[in-house]
Amino acid sequence: MTRINRRKFLVYGSTAVGTSILLKACGNPDTAADAPAADGDAPAVASSDGDTIKVGILHSLSGTMAISETTVVDAEELAIKEINEAGGVLGKQIVAVKEDGASDWDTFAEKAEKLIDQDQVSVVFGCWTSASRKKVLPVFEAKDHMLWYPVQYEGQECSKNIFYTGAAPNQQIEPAVDWLLENKGKDFFLVGSDYVFPRTANTIIKEQLKAKGGTTVGEDYLPLGNTEVTPIITKIKAALPDGGVIFNSLNGDSNVAFFKQLKGAGMGPDKYPVMSVSIAEEEVRTIGPDFLKGHYAAWNYFQTVESPANETWVSSFKAEYGDERVTNDPMEAAYIMVYLWKQAVEKAGTTDIAAVREAAYGQVFEAPGGTVTMNPNHHISKTVRIGEIREDGLFDIVSATDGPVDPIPWNQFVPDTKGFACDWSDPAKGGKYKEA
Repeated sequence: MTRINRRKFLVYGSTAVGTSILLKACGNPDTAADAPAADGDAPAVASSDGDTIKVGILHSLSGTMAISETTVVDAEELAIKEINEAGGVLGKQIVAVKEDGASDWDTFAEKAEKLIDQDQVSVVFGCWTSASRKKVLPVFEAKDHMLWYPVQYEGQECSKNIFYTGAAPNQQIEPAVDWLLENKGKDFFLVGSDYVFPRTANTIIKEQLKAKGGTTVGEDYLPLGNTEVTPIITKIKAALPDGGVIFNSLNGDSNVAFFKQLKGAGMGPDKYPVMSVSIAEEEVRTIGPDFLKGHYAAWNYFQTVESPANETWVSSFKAEYGDERVTNDPMEAAYIMVYLWKQAVEKAGTTDIAAVREAAYGQVFEAPGGTVTMNPNHHISKTVRIGEIREDGLFDIVSATDGPVDPIPWNQFVPDTKGFACDWSDPAKGGKYKEA
């Protein structure tokens, strides 16, 4: 990671009012990612007849996840609008069939089946939580269809039928730990919500700290939505009486209570710096910048990225949805995945799923956050950034990699997956194989 001197960053307005805390819900940590299509299930037939190509958008438009996921839908719909205005795909206009997962994982699976079987969409852009992704994964694998998934996640999965445009752990969690070890200290207290993403992330962090001379002095979890954070604050003070690093993978309302009580206890970022992996621009506004200023987050994209591509995107997004709106990492990942799919279709010359899958490998896009490339492991190479929260609710980018970091789905610190890789361009390797 390269340290960036502080300087004035471009500010593109304030965040939307009424945003909520992002929530990654639990799912089965086991994966059937490299399982073949079920016997007797023929590949789904995608529809691109006439002058249109149908695509599915499957996110929570109601329920707990609605506010977070509707912002991702906005980004996807903006990309579709731009593509259509530029002539479409293969000379055809994209028509989005939008379904509501309703923050219910069984509903996600039902809607995925509808989009594939009844609507015969060419692709589905969707999901947010690991729980929703895990629930629809068998649907897409059994029907040999295609899902593009836009949110950073816990890794340990590599499905032939999913393209992942959010960060793998080595593109977010691991670089954040490295930066903290170098800049903030070696004693870590791990705080998380009690489900698969935080527990898997913390498993990775503990192994990484062992390998690099750090120490895990404590680890504690809260049920999703639980705001009784006082016991955790007490444990942190006992384990780190003179200060230390707090690595935070809490989600939902727990974060509001956690940061407010942390400040109330006099545990500021000077002695107790917190690194979060699920707090972006909208969450800062929800919690309040006063409680978060000086703490940190790790992402691939921040609204304060200085590049012509980002300036154009932020301006276009605000022009479409309102000057008060903000952009963030999951929205950027959602926006660029539509373009990557479009480029793959154009290279393949068809919406045939097998052909598009093969054509996706090696696709490059000049994203708002920097150049991204789709790898044969169905994850993208992307730049890693560390941001420090400032008083206006945006981020000063204090560290960034010199260029894109290649994704590693199977974690190399965890003994059970060390040495494994994924390569869907080679049938002999597939979703999980042992590297020589």
